[in-house]
Amino acid sequence: MTRRRTAFEPGRLWDLLQTCTQQAVASGDLQSIETQQTRIEQEGIRFLVRVASNLRRKSEDAPVRQGGRQKTTKDFNPFLPPEKELTVTGVSDSHIAVLNKFNVVDHHLLVVTRRFEHQETLLGLKDFEALWLCLREYPSLGFYNGGTRAGASQRHKHLQLVPLPLVEEGPTVPVEPVLPTCGVQALGRIPAFPFSHVFTRLPAGLTGHPSEAARLSVALYRKLLEAARIPRLQQGTEARQGAPYNLLLTTEWMLLIPRSRERADDISINALAYAGSLFVRDNRDLQRVISLGPMHFLTAVGRPAPCLVIPAPNQYPPFQ
Repeated sequence: MTRRRTAFEPGRLWDLLQTCTQQAVASGDLQSIETQQTRIEQEGIRFLVRVASNLRRKSEDAPVRQGGRQKTTKDFNPFLPPEKELTVTGVSDSHIAVLNKFNVVDHHLLVVTRRFEHQETLLGLKDFEALWLCLREYPSLGFYNGGTRAGASQRHKHLQLVPLPLVEEGPTVPVEPVLPTCGVQALGRIPAFPFSHVFTRLPAGLTGHPSEAARLSVALYRKLLEAARIPRLQQGTEARQGAPYNLLLTTEWMLLIPRSRERADDISINALAYAGSLFVRDNRDLQRVISLGPMHFLTAVGRPAPCLVIPAPNQYPPFQ
């Protein structure tokens, strides 16, 4: 089948994604979480809050079936191998594209390493190459939850991709109205964010050059980590993160947020929340968000905002 090839043909990912989604819905392998949507405006951002209508609470000891066998989630890696019915296509020789089995956003794609790599290993050139091969296919937001305290639910390294716009009305990404107009590749802050983070803009035209885009992105990513005071830890042959963080990336900008914990008031926060899209389990959680404001939760799980450390201007990969 086409979706089992090493890589997809350019311009084909959206069709492959839709076909796989339709088949997985028909077979029952895709177990979408139905939601109702509420908008909450704060600090110039119209946050989207999705409230679960049919949430399946996944206990750590809940049985998971694969290949005719049952395993518990404590020792189960859903990406090695991924479910055939959820596998969309190969992306590169190092990554594959898989549907998020319990998706909240339609056509939520996981870009997963073919071989096991820990989620806390630093992103490298191959990770960004795989992400850009997908980003060039259709308007989308890429993101990464660096560790369990940043919202990662699996240890196996996986980036994520959701289609844009995130909402039917308004900006393509809810936080876009407050993003600064800083210079391309300059590191800066978003005035509306009272917690630690680092933001940068990307040059135009990167989608036509995914290899060059990946080289530029990995260099900027390392600068963002340095500016956010997230050290590199060496564990054997692996370079791992010294603290949890979230990373968001579009074809126009990158945003990195250091994290202190995974939950605030028992509400889990992942990278999408910093794009302006939150998910809560029930109406009681929704009322907490309405009462305290979305920014309370983003701040509570982040780190205090220090003076931004701007790394020395090393040579960035040139982009022509």
